[in-house]
Amino acid sequence: MSVYDTLKSLNIELPPVAVPAAAYVPYVQTGNLVFLSGHIAKKDGKVWAGQLGKNIDTTEGQQAARAVAIDLMGTLHAAVGDLNKVKRIVKVMSLVNSTGDFTEQHLVTNGCSELLGQVFGPQVGAHARSAFGVAQIPMGACVEIELIAELA
Repeated sequence: MSVYDTLKSLNIELPPVAVPAAAYVPYVQTGNLVFLSGHIAKKDGKVWAGQLGKNIDTTEGQQAARAVAIDLMGTLHAAVGDLNKVKRIVKVMSLVNSTGDFTEQHLVTNGCSELLGQVFGPQVGAHARSAFGVAQIPMGACVEIELIAELA
């Protein structure tokens, strides 16, 4: 099954690439690697603002991370033209806007990792990962995630 068939079965429509909010580009390809800039969580087209451990719980954080994964796949599609060209999701780095005593950043990030695994399958979608708690993310977003992919 193609990546696009899987997305369709999950009722996921890929968004267009978001316009960068500062002095950077959404992606850079070097050789067979594509580096996607950090994407912040959005809900209903607006920044999904909040802080884990304060006004957002782990379950909602996972939903936000899943939303970021969808945006990342939209950008990856724009970068490579065909998601079926992706040989491997190499690395995901997640920043979770969280209080000092919140310790479930890894569980929040699962919202992204699990969707990537579901869409690309275990051979392509399994990836290395880091998940950090941070004091703040631009525009007050609750989650920001960047991704590195390898192309066939």
